[in-house]
Amino acid sequence: MLNNTIENKFGNTRIVDFKRGDVNGDKIIDNIFLTGEKPFGENSLFVENITLVIQDGKTGMIIKVPLEYNAGYFPRLFLADFTDDKIDDIKITIEAGGSGGYVFYYIFSFANNILRLLFDFNEFNKRYKYTVDYQDYYKVNVVNTTLNKKYIIDISNKDPEYLSQIYDSEGKLIEPIKGEVLPLGGLFPIVIDEKSGLYDLLAKQRIIGRYNADTLGYVNTLLRWNGQMFELLNQELAVLGSNV
Repeated sequence: MLNNTIENKFGNTRIVDFKRGDVNGDKIIDNIFLTGEKPFGENSLFVENITLVIQDGKTGMIIKVPLEYNAGYFPRLFLADFTDDKIDDIKITIEAGGSGGYVFYYIFSFANNILRLLFDFNEFNKRYKYTVDYQDYYKVNVVNTTLNKKYIIDISNKDPEYLSQIYDSEGKLIEPIKGEVLPLGGLFPIVIDEKSGLYDLLAKQRIIGRYNADTLGYVNTLLRWNGQMFELLNQELAVLGSNV
């Protein structure tokens, strides 16, 4: 009955995900929706005009929140407390599709019926800058220029044919080669302190070498809400299950 009522209010727009939780802090469960349109037919995985919809559990009033990046695949919701106010926040995930593995993420607070954007994937991607440079003797330097933090990846275990295209017989670079740290590809809610129940965020970015499929490792950034923004707690570089 609830879904039918909502669908009538939205017209032809489909509900693509639905969660229930107290997002305004009045101790009454609210209804949270993602709605969108499927321009290529019902069986298509692509959704456009994705919109966050909050229905107040007490009054039934509906608030629609447009998203800047509002098209993609598998749009979904996750409710959790990221700000330690004991009220559920709203995490939105939209996969961009394609080989890059890019994902759009937003986190909103609706505490006290006031909408706040807590996390914007685009702002995160702009915050930290990187350089990736191949070095002699099968090394790759990854530098977070924002934090002035440097990592070194040993690629000597790569396929000999791959290495022969980059290095001469003495292990020297044949020519300069640059890689890249890709935009955000994963944003995972994690609980470090189980007693508090507070969720932190683990942001994952893929490091590529000569081409997109040439994965060298991942930059993992741990974030925690500080009252104003998600600040960096720790950052590590992971390579094939190990940390560098």
